[in-house]
Amino acid sequence: MDKHSPAGADYTVQRRVAGYHDFRMDGMTDLVLRAQGKSVFDIGCNRGAVGFEFACNGATTVHGCDVYEPGILAAREWFADLRKVDSRFEIVDLTGGPAALKVFGAKKYDITLCLATYHKLKRIMEPADLSALMQHFGKATKGYFAWRGTSDKPDENEQELYALDGDLGAVGLERIHTSHISAELGVAAIWSRP
Repeated sequence: MDKHSPAGADYTVQRRVAGYHDFRMDGMTDLVLRAQGKSVFDIGCNRGAVGFEFACNGATTVHGCDVYEPGILAAREWFADLRKVDSRFEIVDLTGGPAALKVFGAKKYDITLCLATYHKLKRIMEPADLSALMQHFGKATKGYFAWRGTSDKPDENEQELYALDGDLGAVGLERIHTSHISAELGVAAIWSRP
């Protein structure tokens, strides 16, 4: 604790993601290259590092949510000085479904990211509720929806891909890309609105 920390505050920082942010998009970096002038929503944004990559590549809007308060506070700090980027990061418990996202309004985004988040939601949400949430995000996606699974559970990844094909397909998105290039981070996929 330094002299600027509140008395009794615990600022222990722990790793919350696999891999460093510079290769979190491994297997789907084409989306970063398409960021210029685009809006991005990051589901389970952690500390906002991936969103920051999109901002550095020209995204004009970067919004994100996570249940992890210190991460949201860090994301807000990352973006505090980026005047040309409309940024908004909110603490949201997604188990509350689409209603939990009301703070973002009915905005639609060019790119939606769901990186190593789906499997965590699957552990704590009923399948029908998770399906409704993914369809909500799919409806709010104008262009691309990107997903990354887990590296150590290939069967779970295949189940998630199948579920997302159904949920996102039901709202007009189709899978256009699947990548197994990242041995460390696992499978990645992108759906698009035709």
